[in-house]
Amino acid sequence: MSKHPADTLTLVADIGGTNTRVALADGVRLLPDTVRRYSNDGHDSLETVLCRYIAEEDDVDCRAACVAVAGPVRDGVGTMTNLDWTIDRGTLERAARAERVAILNDLQAQGHALGLVAEADIRQVLRGAGAPPHATRLVVGVGTGFNAAPVVETGTGRVVAASECGHANLPIRTDRDLALARFVEEAHGFPAIEDVLSGRGLSHVYRFLATEAGTPRDRDAAAIMRALADGDDPLATEAVRIFVRTLGVVIGNLCLIHLPFGGVYLVGGVARHIAPHLARFGFEHSFRDKGRFSDFMADFPVSVIEDDYAALTGCASHICEAFG
Repeated sequence: MSKHPADTLTLVADIGGTNTRVALADGVRLLPDTVRRYSNDGHDSLETVLCRYIAEEDDVDCRAACVAVAGPVRDGVGTMTNLDWTIDRGTLERAARAERVAILNDLQAQGHALGLVAEADIRQVLRGAGAPPHATRLVVGVGTGFNAAPVVETGTGRVVAASECGHANLPIRTDRDLALARFVEEAHGFPAIEDVLSGRGLSHVYRFLATEAGTPRDRDAAAIMRALADGDDPLATEAVRIFVRTLGVVIGNLCLIHLPFGGVYLVGGVARHIAPHLARFGFEHSFRDKGRFSDFMADFPVSVIEDDYAALTGCASHICEAFG
């Protein structure tokens, strides 16, 4: 007999490009002792991960399941951008043994978590003007990839619109921006935003600088951040400076598109690691540097969500809103 009551709990999962987090939720409340993290390496599909999780949770029988995928979702099918997995409703129903299922883009799940994340897990980066509770907000994910989603409150509930804006072109304003875009395009076929604003993107920036200096070499994002802390590699410092400047420009552009007077919320592992360096490397200036609209940009507050499991809470919230 399972330790969990049958047909009561919701299975929630956050499927990133590197890891999958899975938990059980009672309503919108995650059960802390049930949260598990799995490396996607060694698993050939989400189904194998969920079957393993259910077995480890004493063969739990769930009432519903909701998963967030790092990639586009269309007609109930999620396709991972940085992983060769496809998730559909039938697969999720079978793997989770649940009667009610939902598949969200990962940024949609983060949007559904807003209002449920503890204040202690929100780091303010920039202050903004006050806004009413129904004001549009924007979640921006910076991790294995890059994406953003507006969060709109309506009379019939919350709407979190999906997008794949990380695959739009890099912004180009200076000669160096153009040189970086050409370098990325030559190496990867297209100068996409997430080829700079992601974990691997930081590595691309470092290689660009090293190549420019005549000493082409690679360092991964973790090594670059360690070198930044140690102060022993000027290229690492400059790579982070370019990363932060580009992040400010891109998020500023998204604010002008979506007008998130309710705030911008950065999420993801890279966002959390880069947050302590935003002020040092001029994030505020690059974010607000919009010509005659520069003063207007002060209306948008920016924060970082430091809760690694916010997407799981968002999945639970969405299921509760959708099915009660």
